Amino acid sequence: MKVRSALIGFLLLAVAIAAAPGQSAAGAASRHPNILFLFSDDQRFDTIAALGNTHIRTPNLDRLTREGTVFSRTYLMGGALGAVCVSSRAMLLSGRSLFHVKDNLAGQDTWPAQFAKAGYTTFITGKWHNQEEALLRSFDSGKSVFMGGMGDPYKLGLAAISPDHKLVSQIRPKGEHSVKLFADAAVEFIQQQESSGKPWLCYFAPNCPHDPRVAPTRYHAEYNRHKPPVPPNFLPVHPFDNGEMTIRDEQLAPWPRTEEVVRQHLADYYSYITFMDEQIGRVLTALRKSGQAENTIIVFASDNGLAIGSHGLFGKQNLYDHATHEPLIIAGPGIPRGTRTDALCYLFDIFPTLGELTGITGPAGSEGRSLLPVLKGKTATHRETIFTAYRTFQRAVRDDRWKLIAYPLINKRQLFDLATDPFEMHDLAGEATHAGDLARLTATLQAEQGAFGDQVALTSETPRPAEFNYSNEKPLKNPQPLE
Repeated sequence: MKVRSALIGFLLLAVAIAAAPGQSAAGAASRHPNILFLFSDDQRFDTIAALGNTHIRTPNLDRLTREGTVFSRTYLMGGALGAVCVSSRAMLLSGRSLFHVKDNLAGQDTWPAQFAKAGYTTFITGKWHNQEEALLRSFDSGKSVFMGGMGDPYKLGLAAISPDHKLVSQIRPKGEHSVKLFADAAVEFIQQQESSGKPWLCYFAPNCPHDPRVAPTRYHAEYNRHKPPVPPNFLPVHPFDNGEMTIRDEQLAPWPRTEEVVRQHLADYYSYITFMDEQIGRVLTALRKSGQAENTIIVFASDNGLAIGSHGLFGKQNLYDHATHEPLIIAGPGIPRGTRTDALCYLFDIFPTLGELTGITGPAGSEGRSLLPVLKGKTATHRETIFTAYRTFQRAVRDDRWKLIAYPLINKRQLFDLATDPFEMHDLAGEATHAGDLARLTATLQAEQGAFGDQVALTSETPRPAEFNYSNEKPLKNPQPLE
């Protein structure tokens, strides 16, 4: 759907952020809109009720969809290591693409740092998952910061940025869930900005619904009473070895996958999302009560998706839509309300959009493209194609209708017609009638590899066996699905 034009709102926003001749830099900065960036962890696109999932409760995210614009085809470019979220966050924060970003951001500037240079107060709470030095370069302050990894959310070690700008251990109250502490910190920060007169950027990154999916008991009870169905593309076992079949995420359930186990995992997953939604609601309520909502741009997105039974997989180390397709909602002054767009875009296009909305220049090396022309209704198209990659094992490209996935180590291709097969269940690569589509998408994939600096060959002279033998594989003993 083409986004309706909102020219009046954008004119008002332009007036708000433009400095009058001779005005001081501080005075100009005070007219800029605030940024509230909500960034979840491992959340599939199809886990918001307002976007069509009738088995989950997400009232606060639903409200955001009514108050803003949904980008329904937003993608992660991929990952350079099994912890895909590390690459994802590095790309988001720097605006760089997968083959031009360093996962630890060493020596690479970030968008939050640019906001700080422009006079914004920048604050972080929640998951960072990149290098400490880059964290301290990017944010003025932070509280309840989780540097990354996994663990019991009631016991995770948290940190804060001290007044002398160092990362220090933070004493946390016993019995408090980490996601609640993240929300507490965001609420406190917003309240403190009411009289500051400076624009601010609050980066609130809860480490959920990443496993272990431990929400407070009542949320699990709610979904255990009515467990979600398995996804439409559920399989007991993935039909071939994609190169990453036994990584830690894939060991969270036994092979072959069963509907009972998948439904329990989904119940835990949805429980965590609903709990997170309520914490997001607390932050949004604090924003409204502070009187700053009318001058705040709100972004909600996630770093990557997750399989949980789709295609017989459980993790995010693959290039199916369930792993690379993420939610993105943008709301605030000048943003069209209650609209959706099918414009193809990357997660690393988000901060360039915020930069154009606020008049902030991006860091060196930022490659993302602003989504402002789409938001203004000037175009329905942002990118003609989306290129994705995972380590040396997988490469993919999609356009408006077709998608190709290549597995270089086993010389395999999959071709999907997304218009008739959105769940990627019917591989057309071996059908003679689609030989032209296969050749065209292969050429497009090779062109995208060249454009983004990917040098991995799409075929191997000594391919591995394609069969996946799971008979000797065992799942992890912990964490188990929650009962």
